[in-house]
Amino acid sequence: MITGPLRKMRTEPETPVAYRLPVGDALVALSDRVGDTLVLKFEGQILCANCGRETRKSYSQGHCFPCSQRLAACDLCVLQPSRCHYHLGTCREPGWGDEHCMQTHIVYLANTSGLKVGITRAHQVMTRWMDQGAAQALPMFEVTSRRVSGLIEAAMARHVSDRTDWRALLRGPAELLDLPAARDRLIADCRTDIDDIIEQFGDHAVRELPEARAVQIEFPVLEYPDKIRSLSFDRSPQIEGRLRGIKGQYLILDSGVLNVRKFGSYVVSIDG
Repeated sequence: MITGPLRKMRTEPETPVAYRLPVGDALVALSDRVGDTLVLKFEGQILCANCGRETRKSYSQGHCFPCSQRLAACDLCVLQPSRCHYHLGTCREPGWGDEHCMQTHIVYLANTSGLKVGITRAHQVMTRWMDQGAAQALPMFEVTSRRVSGLIEAAMARHVSDRTDWRALLRGPAELLDLPAARDRLIADCRTDIDDIIEQFGDHAVRELPEARAVQIEFPVLEYPDKIRSLSFDRSPQIEGRLRGIKGQYLILDSGVLNVRKFGSYVVSIDG
């Protein structure tokens, strides 16, 4: 048995996506287990992903309460990038902001549970798309910071969603969309807002990517559930079932679906 704190699943851009589950210091290959019975047992401990102390409740995806209030990675602007306040000199951790926010970002369209707009750092676009369970994705803009990407995303979110319906994501394969056509319509709808952002930050801050190509991503799913039942270690210390597939950060079992990312820092045991 392998025992340790859970972390979000790691992905490799293979066809289909290859998944490994971090449990403590071990990486458990999961893609090869699709079709087999999987047993995960919660050992009753939650250890903060930052300081390692035991906490009765997980905050901000795996942190104790003090760390959730102190770390820049747990600030509200992580969820709402348009509210980034680094430029005001009030970032909780300016060094973290330099590394994560004051870097080149991509604004993209994705097809998850339908059309959505999103942002991510330029060096991790594929990881982001795989984590979201995107069947298709298309870069639209390359920008100089997280704040700029967040402002463009917020403008576009008035026309298309910036969220994924996780239930729709897990009901079945996404219907393929014409992402280049959707991009052109969306940019046209948001042209005034985009021009205002360029005027505010300068021509160098925003670069359109009209030649970018859409990518398609395949996930290791044998079958989708007829009914979606959410599994939780808070309700049951042992989660067991036949692994039907993996999509995004979800394990699809014949007993229900488990959002692995939601239970980051929960100490679990799994047969290695």
